[in-house]
Amino acid sequence: MQSKAATPDQYIEALPADRKEPVSLLRKIIKKNLPKGFKEVMGYGMIAYVVPHSLYAEGYHCDPRLPLPFMNLASQKNYISVYHMGIYAENPLGKWFASEYAKLQIGKPDMGKCCIRLKHMDKIPYALIGELATKMTPEEWIAIYEKSKPVKK
Repeated sequence: MQSKAATPDQYIEALPADRKEPVSLLRKIIKKNLPKGFKEVMGYGMIAYVVPHSLYAEGYHCDPRLPLPFMNLASQKNYISVYHMGIYAENPLGKWFASEYAKLQIGKPDMGKCCIRLKHMDKIPYALIGELATKMTPEEWIAIYEKSKPVKK
């Protein structure tokens, strides 16, 4: 579900009452823990954390006018999603997250390639999401992205 909100505050304001608090708290935790250099914007109808053009002038290969995406936060129909591109790009990071999640004994993580689906509002691992946010600097993400992005023809 993509929002037409222009700012993260507008995005949260438009959420259903039961989603405002958990999305607000996740946003606060992500912002507090992300290494310096990432920028919060709206992207693809979600709250997005990106590497701005000032740090990576090439931008996103799919559309170089856009900054390089890194992390997103969204309220979907049946869950809240945290998208973390580093989990998809760096398998050890995904394994670390799944292992740490298991230690919380709140069930198995519901994950896609870079998506963490949080279906139970009372079982959101806020501290773990905060720790995940600390695991990669913009420079590290750029280096990983550079190695994996498609080659221009």
